[in-house]
Amino acid sequence: MKNKLTAVALAAIVVAGTAAAAIPASAAAAKAAPTRCHTADLKAGFAMGDDAKPEMGQSEKQTQAYIWFTNKSERTCTLSGFAGVDMVGAQKTDGTWSLVRSSKAPEKMVLEQGDTVDFSITLLPVDRSTPQAEKFVPAKFLVTPPNETEHFTLKWPFGGQILKQDAATHPATYLNPIGL
Repeated sequence: MKNKLTAVALAAIVVAGTAAAAIPASAAAAKAAPTRCHTADLKAGFAMGDDAKPEMGQSEKQTQAYIWFTNKSERTCTLSGFAGVDMVGAQKTDGTWSLVRSSKAPEKMVLEQGDTVDFSITLLPVDRSTPQAEKFVPAKFLVTPPNETEHFTLKWPFGGQILKQDAATHPATYLNPIGL
């Protein structure tokens, strides 16, 4: 009987000790909402899969190139809006072309550690025979994450030329928000 009573008493102490260590739900700290991703939190590149490569060899229609951001930090962060994209040309006459934004509405994207999100750039390729003054030959892209000032420099890997419309009100080459 003594052993049974001792076992019950020990069990009561263990349960009581465990219950005393538990934190009531009302006292638990609320998990902080993730803050925006900074350039240092990310890595970036062009999507290179066959279904992601722009069709730069044709000039009948627009095509898309995709740029991705991956969260390389140890925290969850968010991206929302449009990246800044400046194309730097390969020809002396090209200069730098800051791409305009589409009218699509951005969504907030939550990136856990290692998550990737992309955005598309709509391009209008032209034939090689197009006069030099009417074409832009991309060499590199300066890509700035939303709400940041530091950029990534990405070498343009796809070749081809784009119809030069850097001064147009509604150019056929433009960028879309993160996640679209």
